[in-house]
Amino acid sequence: MRLREQMPEFQGVTEWVNGEVSKSQLQGQPVLVHFWAVSCYMCKESLPVLNEWRDKYAEQYNLKMIGVHMPRSEKDTDLETVRATIGQYEMKHPIAIDNDHAVTDAYQNEYVPAYYLFDGEGQMRFFGAGEKAIGMVEQRLHKILGPKE
Repeated sequence: MRLREQMPEFQGVTEWVNGEVSKSQLQGQPVLVHFWAVSCYMCKESLPVLNEWRDKYAEQYNLKMIGVHMPRSEKDTDLETVRATIGQYEMKHPIAIDNDHAVTDAYQNEYVPAYYLFDGEGQMRFFGAGEKAIGMVEQRLHKILGPKE
């Protein structure tokens, strides 16, 4: 995906955890979509930070957060393991389990962790992936969404 492209639909999801969402339900709100996998150590390390942002920036910027579990191996497709990890890390935002890589392909995503930030018009304003990306996401949130008390 390129900057300013529209957010793809969430179609072909294997299963939703914490409620299903659609692109139309997110219209008019900034959205952070994060890709992760149960077998990804860096992903698990970032989850507490994402949970903190989910709560803090939902209030400050009306930010919505959507997780997409992107399996990296056959073992990662075990739904019970994914659900248990979601519970263990207290991920309360909607999580799309994408065992068939339908959403992953729509986003043209190849990495975990990966972060896509969309503005209120649904345009992608930031993409980052890998170990150092989490440090850049918060800066971009403030820059793109603007200062609010």
